[in-house]
Amino acid sequence: MRRSRVPHETTDQRLLDSRGPADWLHADPWRVMRITSEFVEGFGALAELGPAVSVFGSARTPADDPTYALGEAVGAGLVRAGYAVITGGGPGAMEAANKGACQAGGTSVGLGIELPFETGLNEYVDLGVNFRYFFARKTMFVKYAQGFIVLPGGFGTLDEVFEAITLVQTQKVTSFPIVLVGTSYWQGLLDWLHQSALASGTISHKDLDLVTLTDDVDEAIAIIVRSDRARAGDQPEGTGTHAE
Repeated sequence: MRRSRVPHETTDQRLLDSRGPADWLHADPWRVMRITSEFVEGFGALAELGPAVSVFGSARTPADDPTYALGEAVGAGLVRAGYAVITGGGPGAMEAANKGACQAGGTSVGLGIELPFETGLNEYVDLGVNFRYFFARKTMFVKYAQGFIVLPGGFGTLDEVFEAITLVQTQKVTSFPIVLVGTSYWQGLLDWLHQSALASGTISHKDLDLVTLTDDVDEAIAIIVRSDRARAGDQPEGTGTHAE
């Protein structure tokens, strides 16, 4: 650096001088350290988790809604199949999946996110990690899961689903099953993908095969298991009932 770019104080001086405002805490270089710490914490907490499946769904699902019972069945079924259950750790459908896993005696994981309108991890989370940054959190959902099971949900759920589809489509991750549970809820979205996106040429038939639609919890879990075994070389991968 030359001329006016030459600093009037040294880096050590700024580090050791405790006087002045704390604005530096919110500067981008410091945020990089916070981001790094979130990845380190997530990797450390989940590195020995073992086989797991990420389950997504709406935080707004009430406990008396059929989707809540569906979430409990998914969580319990995954545990019986030998998987830990990872959710966003919040209420609603996420809580239901954690509850099912917890009551079935399995490992129930919650990856929370700092939001102004959510109140921390639900009571059925055994292993929880809270994140400030969505992108760090979403990395954990993919890195430590053998697949996604997706219950009815809103924008957050859609964000997670389409990010996963994009990662598989662009071969950023190896074969990764994505199962939507709830035909009456998801069929309209899949119809739009066929009638608008596919018809316009913005996606291909092969892209649509990345998503499976079912109402059957056992089938959803079986799709995950078949894909997992196929990756391990045990048997040819089954395709399940792909969205049409």
